[in-house]
Amino acid sequence: MQDASQQTDGLDPAKVTILRQLWEASQESDGAWSLAKLSKRAGIPMSTLLRILNEFDTAGIVDLTEQEDGRRFAALNADGLALFPSLFSTQ
Repeated sequence: MQDASQQTDGLDPAKVTILRQLWEASQESDGAWSLAKLSKRAGIPMSTLLRILNEFDTAGIVDLTEQEDGRRFAALNADGLALFPSLFSTQ
């Protein structure tokens, strides 16, 4: 059995971290975290987070939303949720 580092060889470590955090968020009741929370929990600067989330949005694996007060949120969508177990060992 491969560990997570072997399974994600070749992937940008920041992308791996963000995907893991989005997966964790998906396991909570609402499934979406604010970009501020995601940045803090992942330990990734907001500029890097935004760049990667835009890549994920373009790839069709995350949904980005904005509330009326300007706060932005990210969540794995159905395609992202289906992709995650193939990248990482989840049960």
